[in-house]
Amino acid sequence: MNKASFAAIGIQEDLIARLSEFGINEPSPVQEQSIPLLLEGRDVLAASQTGTGKTLAYLLPLLQSINPEQRAVQKMVLAPTQELAMQIVREAERYGAHRGIRVLGLIGGAAMKRQIDKLRDHPQLVVGTPGRIRELIGMRKLKMHDVSTIVIDEADQMFQLSGAGEVTKIVSSAQRTRQLVMLSATIGLETKAMAFKEMKDMAEIGIDPGVMTTQSLEHHYVVAEERNKIDMLRRVIRHYNPDRALVFVNTNDDISDIVGKLNHLGLTAASISGDADKVTRSNVLAGFRGGKFRVLVASDVAARGLDIENLALVVSFDPAFDSEHYVHRAGRTGRMGRKGLSVSIVTEQQTFIMRKFAKELDISLQEREMFAGKVFAADEARGSARTEGNGPRREGTAARSEGTPTRREGSTGRSEGTPARREGITARSAKPPVRTASVEPDAGTVKRDEPAVQEKMIAPTGGEQRRDPQRSVKPVAPASKRSSNAERERERKNKGAPKWLKNKTPRGDGQ
Repeated sequence: MNKASFAAIGIQEDLIARLSEFGINEPSPVQEQSIPLLLEGRDVLAASQTGTGKTLAYLLPLLQSINPEQRAVQKMVLAPTQELAMQIVREAERYGAHRGIRVLGLIGGAAMKRQIDKLRDHPQLVVGTPGRIRELIGMRKLKMHDVSTIVIDEADQMFQLSGAGEVTKIVSSAQRTRQLVMLSATIGLETKAMAFKEMKDMAEIGIDPGVMTTQSLEHHYVVAEERNKIDMLRRVIRHYNPDRALVFVNTNDDISDIVGKLNHLGLTAASISGDADKVTRSNVLAGFRGGKFRVLVASDVAARGLDIENLALVVSFDPAFDSEHYVHRAGRTGRMGRKGLSVSIVTEQQTFIMRKFAKELDISLQEREMFAGKVFAADEARGSARTEGNGPRREGTAARSEGTPTRREGSTGRSEGTPARREGITARSAKPPVRTASVEPDAGTVKRDEPAVQEKMIAPTGGEQRRDPQRSVKPVAPASKRSSNAERERERKNKGAPKWLKNKTPRGDGQ
């Protein structure tokens, strides 16, 4: 089946030539279905996989229908994040500048006074975040009476961040005959409810609605213990060796810590988060696109809708909150039919999340194991381990598997040592042989091996101890040679006394 050309779906020659300069020669499926309807002025609700060209699907009809001679805002695009809004501005300037179309970005975090000054230049296309657009409308600095088309990009995320109320107020401030376009990779209940309420003669577009991610994208996950996740991230990036990699983290508090550790490991990294100001985020994204550093660590909000050319690898350092967030993360790579890889790092307890995503999204989300610098499918790795007795093992469990025999051997060693301990206990508890000694009153010595009074040594613990048979026993002095109690008492009292006192004759000695 031959693919349609841009000319066949109504795009004019000058825009086709501009597309060709950037290597875009054929429309994607969502562009092929959306562009004719938008050029007719129909309201459109489009669901399409991330990375399939939704931005150009609405930008090309907008640029083609703008009148450069009319000095008023004619078209408006709403985006959920500052980064996505500025990305759309760059795309619009790329394809509309040769027509003399002026584009203005109106985002929160930027100086409002400067934005008001630029509105005086009468841009024909404004792109912004709902909060700032609503402020400027309320201040009567942004006129909506000439706006004929409003596009809500990443509609589901828009309602999660800003709520439907802000968007509804903006839509209601435009002409009643305005055209409304809503696009997203996922269409939730709130998005559908607003579409049915606000749209007239609505056209629904769903590109293979059963498959939420592009077919050129591979989905893998690896298992690691929580304390080993940084090392696993390093191994994943080193193994696949992309020019650039985008890493998603669930909490802003962890971002700076991960960036610091990656830089320490030799992987140049920087970060963007919802807390960073507009200038910082803009500079970081410019550095990432320009190859100044290799790894960008970001939260879901900061990276929503980012389009990084030739981004080959996306890593979820933490598993996505739900299947919708997973779709948007994975959709940063594998865009416009290019090959891409999404890898999630999970703990053993989190593997059920991967099975859940695979079922809900109808994708092949496979486990991979890394061993000796290679990546194996989990089944292949385990089969190799069973047949060869070694080989790749799941990260985080390898040490435990290898450690098991060691512990068993250690247990055996203790079992073998038990008899020895038992023998020792028996030896200590055995009754020592009886030793006898006879005392001769006048000899002052002890004769051994003769029947006499039994002699025992009392151990400190109360047990009996055996004497060495070769060890001599201290002679027992005869009673006649022992000092009297009076003499011993006198010696004790005189201890430390001066010499003259020691030599003094005590009274009562008869001298």
